[in-house]
Amino acid sequence: MTISTAMVIGAGQMGGGIAQVMAQAGRKVYLNDVDQTFIDKRIAFIDSLLTKDISKGRITEDDKAKALANLIPTTSLDPAAECDLVVEAIVENMDVKAKVFSQLDELCPPATILASNTSSLPITEIAAHTKRPDKVIGMHFMNPVPVMKLVEMIRGIATSDETTATVRQEAIDLGKTPVEVRDVPGFISNRLLMIMINEAVYSLYEGVATVEDIDTVMKLGMNHPMGPLTLADFIGLDTCLAIMEIMHEGYGDSKYRPCPLLRQYVKAGWLGKKSGRGFYTYA
Repeated sequence: MTISTAMVIGAGQMGGGIAQVMAQAGRKVYLNDVDQTFIDKRIAFIDSLLTKDISKGRITEDDKAKALANLIPTTSLDPAAECDLVVEAIVENMDVKAKVFSQLDELCPPATILASNTSSLPITEIAAHTKRPDKVIGMHFMNPVPVMKLVEMIRGIATSDETTATVRQEAIDLGKTPVEVRDVPGFISNRLLMIMINEAVYSLYEGVATVEDIDTVMKLGMNHPMGPLTLADFIGLDTCLAIMEIMHEGYGDSKYRPCPLLRQYVKAGWLGKKSGRGFYTYA
């Protein structure tokens, strides 16, 4: 199966990035959200990113024009009926995702693949809300999507070999490197990353070192491009907490228990860069 037309549900940072790389790869892409203004802002942001790529010689004016022409804003799910692939990139909440997948199952032809960009929720459970669990798969992109090369492919218990092969090829066609992982809480990326972030928060909580020194150890000692507390701020502390709670519940192991300091920051509204304050303060 070849992907020529797709829909991305959710015009946030992740959804916008996924739509951008698909449009640049020549796919006709419907970018869906409930708020037209939000979609318009995201497309304007994509426009600015493409303009920067032109200034750096990465793409041409013609490349930009073709990519933007491939992006079609919509507040309706109805165009999903003509799509080969739908990628959901909305809030990390099972009830909300389940409702969307149930709607898509009714709208889309039997051959349409339904993918979730979830970073931690079980694909098998999402698929159970459709009549096509063989066509449901996890397609977890990394942030920022246009830059990061990895895509985690997560097979649910019923995901078919054909669906997996199609999504693998699509990821390659988008210039990404697909890695297949089992449907377990946190998959691989967040199973490893969130333990590191959580341990960094515990180190701060216990007074082992300052925020800056914890990050410096990982940058200079382990050659990480940014420290774990900076990275947590960029991801969003509420998102980190939600993923940790899913892993803690899913594995039942105390090593995944979120640090009390992380919970306190989230309750205070200190969510990281997006709120102006997290482990660091942002202008």
